Amino acid sequence: MRVVVAGAAGFLGSHLCDHLIGRGDDVVGIDNLLTGRLENIAHLFGHERFTFQRHNVSNYVHVPGPVDAILHFASPASPADFARMPIQILKVGSLGTLHLLGLAKEKGARFFLASTSEVYGDPQVHPQPEDYWGHVNPVGPRGVYDEAKRFAEAMTMAYHRFHAVDVRIVRIFNTFGPRMRPDDGRAVSNFLVQALSGTPITVYGDGSQTRSFCYVDDEVRGFLALLDSSYVGPVNIGNPVEYSVRELAELAVEVTGSSSEIITEPLPVDDPARRQPDVTLANSLFDWAPEVDLRTGLTRTAAYFREVLGSGG
Repeated sequence: MRVVVAGAAGFLGSHLCDHLIGRGDDVVGIDNLLTGRLENIAHLFGHERFTFQRHNVSNYVHVPGPVDAILHFASPASPADFARMPIQILKVGSLGTLHLLGLAKEKGARFFLASTSEVYGDPQVHPQPEDYWGHVNPVGPRGVYDEAKRFAEAMTMAYHRFHAVDVRIVRIFNTFGPRMRPDDGRAVSNFLVQALSGTPITVYGDGSQTRSFCYVDDEVRGFLALLDSSYVGPVNIGNPVEYSVRELAELAVEVTGSSSEIITEPLPVDDPARRQPDVTLANSLFDWAPEVDLRTGLTRTAAYFREVLGSGG
């Protein structure tokens, strides 16, 4: 296939490009580098099946030639970004989705939306199945991301129903691995960078809030299974094993051999108390299940951050 990946220089987008090229697809990567890093895709430059456009998909998108699939992974997605760039997040979720759906309609291409577990908000149903409608504060600080993705899902389904665009929707739960930004504000990157730096590890609240952490290779394998299927979605892709945030902090200390102490700070506004995917659907549709356990994934990610911090990157 010839595939367009919007957000190609980001954490997930860059790994997706690697997997697509690895299986023989041609990839057109698009990124405005707001949060993406050219270092994430530098190894692809010069590859005969990869081209790159520096472009903001919140503006009109043009890709010459035939296109078989468009994967929309363009959006700042870390908690720290919600305060730093709220307007850009809302625009890429609305206008960016509109422009990429328009391109899919023009090209007769399949459209793949990277949505998020954030559409469930602070869930009142646990674990979260795809038919749960969520519990979201639309005017809270996280609302810019939550509602942008909820709108993107609605827009995607409108194009599917009204214009017969072939679409897929994935809901991504906490994902981690190499190429995360050291300063992105996510728990895994925060804890590993603090542990490797020997600074106190900051746990918000008492650390009893839970998350599920999926290693990036498992996550991308789930994306491609959905892309290649005939199922529209939405489909949860994430690791169903639940950990408390304090357990994650303790494991980060352990895998890095750090002497960092764990300290607590007040819980951010609207921080979900629990987050765990029900992946029954993905398992039944594609026989998908994560394979990399948290300790192994953290060890690999710590090695990446050790190299990044050592180089001053």
